[in-house]
Amino acid sequence: MSFSSIASPFVAFFKGIWWFLDLCRRAFFNLIILLVLIAIAVALFTSSPDKPKDKTTLVLNLQGRLVEEVAGSPREHLLAGAQGEMVHQTRLRDVLAALKEACKDPNISQAVLDVSEFEGAGMAQLREVGTALTQFKACNKPVLSYGEHYSQAGYYLASHASEVHLHPMGMVELSGFGRMRNYYKDTLDRLGITVHLLRVGTFKSFGEPYIANAPSKAALEADAFLYDALWADYMSGVESQRKLPAGSITKLINTLPEALKATGGDGAKLALDTKLVDSVMTRDQFRDKVIKGGALDEKKVRQVNVIDYARQAPQPSTIGPAVGVVVAEGEIVDGFANPGTVGGDSTARLIRQAREDERIKAVVLRVNSPGGSALASEIVRRELEVTRTAGKPVVISMGDVAASGGYWISMSSDRVLADKGTITGSIGVFGMLPTAEGLMDKLSIRTGGYSTTWLAGGYDPRRALDPRMAEVVQAGINDIYTRFIGQAAAARKMKPEELDAVAQGRVWTGQQAKERGLVDELGGLQDAITAATSLAKLDKPAVVYVEPERSRFDRLLASLGDQAAVSIAPLFQGLVSSNTSPLHNAAAWAVRQDQGELALARKLLEGRQPYAAAVHCLCMAP
Repeated sequence: MSFSSIASPFVAFFKGIWWFLDLCRRAFFNLIILLVLIAIAVALFTSSPDKPKDKTTLVLNLQGRLVEEVAGSPREHLLAGAQGEMVHQTRLRDVLAALKEACKDPNISQAVLDVSEFEGAGMAQLREVGTALTQFKACNKPVLSYGEHYSQAGYYLASHASEVHLHPMGMVELSGFGRMRNYYKDTLDRLGITVHLLRVGTFKSFGEPYIANAPSKAALEADAFLYDALWADYMSGVESQRKLPAGSITKLINTLPEALKATGGDGAKLALDTKLVDSVMTRDQFRDKVIKGGALDEKKVRQVNVIDYARQAPQPSTIGPAVGVVVAEGEIVDGFANPGTVGGDSTARLIRQAREDERIKAVVLRVNSPGGSALASEIVRRELEVTRTAGKPVVISMGDVAASGGYWISMSSDRVLADKGTITGSIGVFGMLPTAEGLMDKLSIRTGGYSTTWLAGGYDPRRALDPRMAEVVQAGINDIYTRFIGQAAAARKMKPEELDAVAQGRVWTGQQAKERGLVDELGGLQDAITAATSLAKLDKPAVVYVEPERSRFDRLLASLGDQAAVSIAPLFQGLVSSNTSPLHNAAAWAVRQDQGELALARKLLEGRQPYAAAVHCLCMAP
């Protein structure tokens, strides 16, 4: 018997197995495609929301964090929704547009504020929504807020409501602002890793966790000055809206153990006694209250979701002059980036697109960024400079954060507006050069070789840092800081030494920044649009958002909204799995605490140049 005759059955068997696996693979992917097509068909043939009937309630159910633009693409949103992981973000402009339109819509009788799934925002965005709620009430339409638990950010919005109601087992969380960071020096020492931090700016504290075991005196001083001002702003806003005596929140927090003991631990009663809420009621009781101000449709409250209603708002005119708004949100990175991140090239392209559009007569850059790449920041700034040279006014609108690189891209403008709660400044530069010669020694690994010059091996993470390389990098960082100071001083019409005195990597609130000449005015996005309109000498121009071009498929998915994802999600149940055990969730929470710092450090080290200078404040809205 030949070898081929013996092997033939085995070959046939494995061929059969391979054929079966290939069949399963094709069937699986065909199933996914079929499910997507089904979802699209369902969304297409599902009637769009009708115009609101009389006595319709506008439901402001804010999901996730407030953002200037939703991160990711429509395809990513569809896939996430299909896996049951809906993108939890609410676009600020949708909320503002819905409230503005509902104010004058005779069929909208009231609004209900639901912040149960609201994950927060900075003071600038909270104030924008709070102002819109106040304007809605001015149209003689009440805003009813209900919660089983009010987070600090959620309660700030709730305080602007006509009535604030709380579940009998609920509570209002007011704890103040602050930030705790982990410090890794001892851990890195044990691993044998040394981080060489090179920086300019006494208060530029980004890299401190890698070279120290505690915050520096300068970092604590800057944080205290910032957070105390933000917290005072928060308290005065809430106390004003709730008509509470000044200092009420401070008194409540300082006496909380005794006050809570007096109510037998009943947080809802304490909130009622201190007039943080107007009443304590159950869900069904609140529903009855909503019905009194609205109407029923087949035993359901007649209502419209804020996002669905925003889609019905009138679109800006496609003819006549316009003010173009470009959003710069997220960390600043080199090259092109998806929405939710500021790409040096991609954001510059949007600014150029606005400049070359003859219809757009002025540009507003909405900045909500803690910074990042110095090079990318300069590319965006230069594009704004060219736009001004071309004769189109440029106005900066700072959101929650416009610091470090976020401030850099704001320098070439005719006017800079910030909210008094904006976090800005942080004019400083740093670079990090980690070396692991200690780790290599612990592992008994030796490194050797030949290079034609000292510079070829001047920075090798496996070896100790050559002092000459440290000098080279520090010189480059000094140069970038000098450029930063010089351009900022010219933009602010200050002497470099005057600008340097308020720079040094220190962060400020918008109010503090105005007092120090770093911004021109205090105001929100609409104020910036009004300023741009005035500078361009326009009369009631359209406001258009300049956004990246999308493919036809992405435009189709975007037009379907969340319906496609909602339709397909149940079909995917069982195809994907997730671990939702308490232990898993606790571990995930612990990991997220360090995610921002460690992820950004990783990005810096993975950059095109490991010693590239960065302009990042590692600050976020509290």
